[in-house]
Amino acid sequence: MTAQITVLGLGPGHVAHLSLAGWEVLKKRPYLFMRTKHHPLVEWLKKQGITGITFDDYYETSQSFEEVYERITQRILTEAENKSLVYAVPGHPLVAEKSVTLILHEAKAKGIKTEIIPAMSFLDVCCAALQLDPAEGLRVVDGLSIQDQIIDPPVGNIIMQVYNQLIASEVKLTLLEYYPPDYPVKILQSIGLPEQERIEEHPLYSVDRLTWFDHLTSLFLSPYPKGKREGCFPLDPLVNIIKTLRGERGCPWDKEQTQYSLIRYLLEETYEVIEAILEFDPPKISEELGDLLLQIVFQAQIAEEKHDFGMGDVVAGITRKIIQRHPHVFGPEKEEIKDSADVRALWEKIKAQEKGRGKAKSTAKHLPALLRAQYIQEEAAKNGFDWPNYQGALAKVNEELDEVNQAIAAGEKAKIIEELGDLLFAVVNTARLLDVEAEVALTGTINKFNKRLCYLEKQARQAGKELAGYPLAELDNWWEESKKAEVNGKGMDITLK
Repeated sequence: MTAQITVLGLGPGHVAHLSLAGWEVLKKRPYLFMRTKHHPLVEWLKKQGITGITFDDYYETSQSFEEVYERITQRILTEAENKSLVYAVPGHPLVAEKSVTLILHEAKAKGIKTEIIPAMSFLDVCCAALQLDPAEGLRVVDGLSIQDQIIDPPVGNIIMQVYNQLIASEVKLTLLEYYPPDYPVKILQSIGLPEQERIEEHPLYSVDRLTWFDHLTSLFLSPYPKGKREGCFPLDPLVNIIKTLRGERGCPWDKEQTQYSLIRYLLEETYEVIEAILEFDPPKISEELGDLLLQIVFQAQIAEEKHDFGMGDVVAGITRKIIQRHPHVFGPEKEEIKDSADVRALWEKIKAQEKGRGKAKSTAKHLPALLRAQYIQEEAAKNGFDWPNYQGALAKVNEELDEVNQAIAAGEKAKIIEELGDLLFAVVNTARLLDVEAEVALTGTINKFNKRLCYLEKQARQAGKELAGYPLAELDNWWEESKKAEVNGKGMDITLK
């Protein structure tokens, strides 16, 4: 007979909550293991002559809960190689039972047969005691690892496994990031055990002052009232994913990356965000912003590994800077601000003070050429070196164009390069004075040209030839067709198949 692991739920604690299927299994006096003896049903089972091996000593001799669950898993799998056994856990086996998750996963990999005997979970009795309908929204959070999980204030949150005051203190500190200090919290103890059941309500700031936490204690926070909650979308899940990818059992490629090797991806994702914005495609903008955020978190994780800084420092730093640069919004004595011109003047004043405190002035060396040209021109304008309006800059464009023609006529390659550079610089200056981002304008033109080129390629392909096989006049006709389609608002199907 093939050995089998039967995972059995003991229910929330009262004997009435043990399933009939579970009782039938236990009555056969199986080779029994129990995760912990700290469960009300364990004493009752003893009185029925049913005992088993518990793992409470693992909790005392391990460095972390992860180590406890790993040791339990290995012991169960080793024992199951020789004979069938029952592994009993509090509540429902598939509700917040990490050791069960590990056992089922590794047993499958080893070809060991498993069976699950379900039971009522602590959630069932909690919902009954609180008169909650979980279909209206309920998040269950493990108090032992609350910093790695997401709290969702708009729905009810049950924080389980709040064993003692130390865990309660860590839970409180995390919850204070989402709720006000006086937010009401229900403390639930021994729910489902009529003679021991206890429910009390206390303000959040005081929950860790209570002294009666035990293995059957949970917290409940009702949905945060609408209109009082700020949006909370913490970066922790993404940060933890990157940590895992860079960790011992992570991805080889991710572990090899450095801050320098990721520069190209940082640039690529930035330009893909710009492209999505220029295409007016909200879903794509959202996706590309996520890709860019990934690169930011990746950079911060590598810096944290070198003990330089972490993602928390990045967020705290930019938050502090934005607050400092908006004294007219956040300052105790708000300055008089009439329009965006006043805001720009205030920013320059604040940035000048920052430079006076030792912050180095950027020379923008790593910006793309168009952006850097605009940056340098803006810096010159701050010092009074600028055209009074766009007309002077536009005249300069015509002047530089004449010099380009002269250089071409002279056939001097170096001079042509120089004069073309001057022409581009003058065009950027004109764009700046017309309040146009040269980089954005050129990117838009590139995208427009590419769409029209794709239209030509598709027309040629449908006619059975390569694009290079057509005379320029015919290509020009298709080009005009693509422009008319844009003007008429019909768009172009440019999918290349």
